[in-house]
Amino acid sequence: MRTTRHAILRTSGCTAAALLLTLGLGTLPAEAHEGHRSPRTYTLSGDAGGSKFEGIGVDRRERTFYVSETTGGEIHRGRVGRGPVQEWKPEGADGRTTARGITTDRHDRVYVAGGPNGLGTDRPDLWVYSASGRLEAALKVDRPDVFLNDVAVGPDGAAYFTNSNAPQIFRVAREHGRWQVRLWADATGTITRRTGFNLGGIVLAPDRRSLVVAQGNAGLLWRFGLADRRVSAVDTGGADLVDADGLVRRGGTLLVVRNFSRRLTTLRLRHDGRAARLVRDVATDPDRVFTTAKIARGRLLLVDSHFDETTAQPPYQVVSLRLPHV
Repeated sequence: MRTTRHAILRTSGCTAAALLLTLGLGTLPAEAHEGHRSPRTYTLSGDAGGSKFEGIGVDRRERTFYVSETTGGEIHRGRVGRGPVQEWKPEGADGRTTARGITTDRHDRVYVAGGPNGLGTDRPDLWVYSASGRLEAALKVDRPDVFLNDVAVGPDGAAYFTNSNAPQIFRVAREHGRWQVRLWADATGTITRRTGFNLGGIVLAPDRRSLVVAQGNAGLLWRFGLADRRVSAVDTGGADLVDADGLVRRGGTLLVVRNFSRRLTTLRLRHDGRAARLVRDVATDPDRVFTTAKIARGRLLLVDSHFDETTAQPPYQVVSLRLPHV
């Protein structure tokens, strides 16, 4: 059980404001000045037996966010800047027993990665919902050993899902009147599969011509060219990125959420995604394991997963940090 439940990131002996200064992201005003405008945490409902969380997505207008629950597959929905967060899709909805990465597209569709939901079963591996909650697709990947971890939408409007069990990316799009999923890139022979979680977080490079993907167990970033599907290692200058999970990019700034390492690493990503240099690396709250994050209305929303607990204990929260400059 956790001994403390801080509502914000912290380092040992360091306030949240100092942390944000260290990140170069500005200062966090005193709660008396901002508490009435935007909550520092959003509380999620949980199951009686304990709940764990992983992904977060934000709609294009940055008004609504979605959080996925690994224990049961519930999807929670909240409003940016206000509460409460409510359960949007219940446990077991549409054949889902677990949920991982989640994102939205320009039409506010919601894409959900199912992790191991379909492993050894006839259940789907991923889902697509309209903003109103209508199920548009529940798809099974026709490949063995698939653990869909995270998802990003490309400039072509398709959604790209990473596979944590193999160096693969799957593409999901509506084509010829129906939703389809296919293997888009297989980097076997270039990316070495290692024990544990391999490909995870995924974002577009600044020039929107490639995807940048984290391999957390190796502490590496990989570039996948969208036009030619060529795969190459991102030159990070030897930066420590072990446990890289969620990736957040705004402009040329790339934030790497490093779950069990409890670090938030800031990189300056080259326009073409081929190289990145370390800007700074700071510790996060030792009482939380953050998995991923999104930026919404000048704030960084981080998911507190509870992955460090055998039986998760409430409160279940998304942590919100002011992010005036990235």
